Amino acid sequence: MFPQHREREQPIFSTRAHVFQIDPNTKRNWIPASKHAVTVSFFYDASRNVYRIISVGGTKAIINCIITPSMTFTKTSQKFGQWADSRANTVYGLGFATEQQLHQFSEKFKEVKDAARLAREKSQDKELANSALNIAVPQSPPVMCVNGPEDKLYRSQSADITLASEKERIKKMLSEGSICEMNLEAELFTLQDSNTKLIAALHEANTNVEQWKKQLAAYQVETERLREQVADLEAHGGHGPSDLLKDELTQSLEELEALLKAKDEEIHILQSKKSEYHQIEHERDEVIRRLREMEIRTSDLERRVQSSEQNLNSSLEERDRMDTEIQRAIEVLDIKIFDLNDLRQSLVKLIDK
Repeated sequence: MFPQHREREQPIFSTRAHVFQIDPNTKRNWIPASKHAVTVSFFYDASRNVYRIISVGGTKAIINCIITPSMTFTKTSQKFGQWADSRANTVYGLGFATEQQLHQFSEKFKEVKDAARLAREKSQDKELANSALNIAVPQSPPVMCVNGPEDKLYRSQSADITLASEKERIKKMLSEGSICEMNLEAELFTLQDSNTKLIAALHEANTNVEQWKKQLAAYQVETERLREQVADLEAHGGHGPSDLLKDELTQSLEELEALLKAKDEEIHILQSKKSEYHQIEHERDEVIRRLREMEIRTSDLERRVQSSEQNLNSSLEERDRMDTEIQRAIEVLDIKIFDLNDLRQSLVKLIDK
């Protein structure tokens, strides 16, 4: 038998779900296989003519199941379904975000299972035909084939996968950086808003302080005038002022002293607010500095993403070129094989003659 060209596995359907496995001890409870929802994909392996369900969590495969015609996917709730894998001796469960996603996965499972059944039937028919052909026709000598181009292809595919994973990692870092930048911008906006309000309050307070200073000066002048009036009454009246006038003057002095004390407390409060304003200005400057650092990091990540995309495009071009070369080599081998078959048939006819 001549070696066949092996094509890589092709994804035919992908979705996201929470993956579970049945508890091997109780066979009743579900054990989460992933902390978060992961990608679950159907793959077709053309070289083996089989279908598989694959899901990778982190650096390991949490689902690697070959689909057989005997498998059945069962919906157990509106957003949950399961199927049994006899080869792995386990039962897989998938939890979806919506009922529509569960329905799509179930329909795709039925479709792939039917395709696997047809592939098995074709494979069995092909094996029967090959057996009959081997009995009727002598076997041709094996043809040597150099797998160098295919090895390069697999290496390029491995590099492609590595670049793709690196690209996803950098995009994730870039997304996290964007989130941090948005948070810093929101924090900066809040500080700026508080700063604006505090500046307005300080301006108003400064205006009030000036008014209070003028009032205090007026109260002090009035107090001095009253004291002079009392002293004048005591000096020229021959006897002290009446008790009523003294009480009024004493009450006025006490009110003025209480008002002065209250104004002093308000001035002290305004001075403390002024220190808080300086603290908010310091915090705002710190947030602006962090925001600038985040912008620099974001720019660096964008450059890395662009570099990874360029490397990925170069690898894809190299892979396409290798595919073309391999296809050309296969065509040449097919021609050589056809020529050898013609030569063999000619030799058989000569021998029969």
